[in-house]
Amino acid sequence: MDELLFFLVLTGFLAGLMDAAVGGGGLLQIPGLFNFLPSRIAPATIMGINKFASFCGTFSATGQFIRKISVPWKMLIPAAILAFTASYSGAKLVAHLPVAYFKPAMLVIMLIMVVYTFRKKDLGQTVRTAELTRKELLLGLFFGTLIGFYDGIFGPGTGSLLAFVFVRFYAYDFLTATASAKVINLTTNLAALSFFVPHGHIIWPYALPLAAANLCGSLIGAQLAIRGGSRFLRYAFIALLCIIIGKFTWELI
Repeated sequence: MDELLFFLVLTGFLAGLMDAAVGGGGLLQIPGLFNFLPSRIAPATIMGINKFASFCGTFSATGQFIRKISVPWKMLIPAAILAFTASYSGAKLVAHLPVAYFKPAMLVIMLIMVVYTFRKKDLGQTVRTAELTRKELLLGLFFGTLIGFYDGIFGPGTGSLLAFVFVRFYAYDFLTATASAKVINLTTNLAALSFFVPHGHIIWPYALPLAAANLCGSLIGAQLAIRGGSRFLRYAFIALLCIIIGKFTWELI
């Protein structure tokens, strides 16, 4: 048990740090849980443990970001409400749908994202001052629903998808985009938990230390992101996408 606790804490800390700084913490945490936790634990329960820890870490990171970064609440609040509903629906289906089918589609999406971000040198480097248009507000509702469902049923790469949407379709800088993504991500994590917890898909002796470590990692990760600024986040974003692409490709071969 002591060895298991050590690996849980280490995994949670590194995942929280990574997720708060650039996103993608689930890429580390989910495989870690499937490898370290006893094989008798159901996949839905492992996802519930993961979501509880992710929620605690994202809550910490979101608080740090919104205290220092101005985010578009007018669009985020309704988008978060729809994302909550969609994420809850996704969590209900997690035990019934073959989530492996999501990986080929995600691989294509990530390839497009990394090529586009690499080619557009000024993407996410300028601070937007213009008000959101009606079309952009509606677009936020659409993406909130779509990505919220994906996060509820699968998860890895959600933060990267959200950040890319805010940079590409709203012309936000990477710092504002990352902060905005955290708000939606926090909501989708809460939605998934509202299904997992009442249905007993949490084992608290595992979930609590993992969550504490995730929260500590997120405190450091958020500070790295804020101090590094948009230029740091652009390079970190590209690096993260390359890691995700490599991981998904390896699993599909």
